[in-house]
Amino acid sequence: METAVCALVTGVSAGQFGTVIIVLGTLLVIAAVLSLKGQRSAYRGIGRGAFSLDESMRPTGPAPSSPAARAEAEAEIRQLVEAKSARREARGEAPLDVEAEIAALTRPAPAADDELRDEIRQLVSARNARRVARGQAPLDVEAEVDRQLRDLAT
Repeated sequence: METAVCALVTGVSAGQFGTVIIVLGTLLVIAAVLSLKGQRSAYRGIGRGAFSLDESMRPTGPAPSSPAARAEAEAEIRQLVEAKSARREARGEAPLDVEAEIAALTRPAPAADDELRDEIRQLVSARNARRVARGQAPLDVEAEVDRQLRDLAT
């Protein structure tokens, strides 16, 4: 292309030089637009594929609280506890009782008595009043009470 441009420029008179510049500029703009159009599809593909975290392409797991989900969770808990026990053994400490640890981790949380629930509700209500005074959004009282009870159980 460079030789074609040189041939065009050397054989052009002073009156035709402006026309040659306009034609070359137009051709370069067309080439740039075509190049950008081709690159746009390449940029759309960035971050997509088999290993992406795109929600639409992510494989779905079992439904929550289904037997398959509980079995998967139990298998993962078992792997974590066994790995913890292996690390303890590698440090020269006594190994964990894996079954007892799994039972402790998977047993349901004890039900809180009504007095404790009321006390936590009062604390959350007072915290909400302070949040509103600062201009922040108030918390959902029941959800926050449940979260704090879960945190206390662990």
